[in-house]
Amino acid sequence: MVAFINGNGLRPGHVIKVKGDLYRVMSAEHRTPGKGKASMQAKLRKLKDGTQTEIKFRADESVERAEMEQVEMEYLYDDPAGLCFMNCETYEQTFLNEKIMGDDKKFLLPNAKVTVEFCDDSPIGVSFPEAVELKVTDTEPPLKGATASGSGKPATLETGLVVTVPQFIQIGEVVRVSTTSGEYLERAKK
Repeated sequence: MVAFINGNGLRPGHVIKVKGDLYRVMSAEHRTPGKGKASMQAKLRKLKDGTQTEIKFRADESVERAEMEQVEMEYLYDDPAGLCFMNCETYEQTFLNEKIMGDDKKFLLPNAKVTVEFCDDSPIGVSFPEAVELKVTDTEPPLKGATASGSGKPATLETGLVVTVPQFIQIGEVVRVSTTSGEYLERAKK
C-alpha cells in the first residue's frame, strides 16, 4: 500500500520518495506569496548519499510517503563497513552507512539503544530519544563566583560533540544534550 500526503502535510522527519529516490525532510516552511498559490519549501537530504537539496511543493501536490519499519537496535561499534547495530530481539547485525548518519553519530555511544528505520529491508536512518546523557571529557575549570545564569563555556563530550555548558560544569560530569538541537539541557541526575 502506498501512502500519499499533500504538499502542506510535509513535516521534518518524514521520509518521502521523489523521482524514485528516498529523502528525509530536514525542514519544511509554508510560504504564501502575495499573488499565486501557497507552497511548501522543503529542505531534503537524500538517504543514499547524504546530499541536500531544496524543493518547492504545491499545497495540492501529492507526495509519496515511504513505508517504514522501525526496529529497536543496539549500537555496537564503528567498522569500515559502517556503523554496526544489533537487533535486540533476533541478534541480527546490520551495518549503516556513516553518510546516512551525518552529524547524528555524535549522539551515539556503544551499547546505546536506538530505533533504526528500514525501508524495503534497507536501513535508512536512526531515530534517537529526545535527549542523551554524555560525559564531559574536556572543559575549562569553573570560574570563581560564576553563577548558573552567567555566560557559558565550551565542553567536549565523550563522543567528540562540543556543546556550550554553564560555568559550574566540570570534567567527568554527565550532562543531558538535546538530540534535535544539539544543545545542553541540564546536568544528569545521579
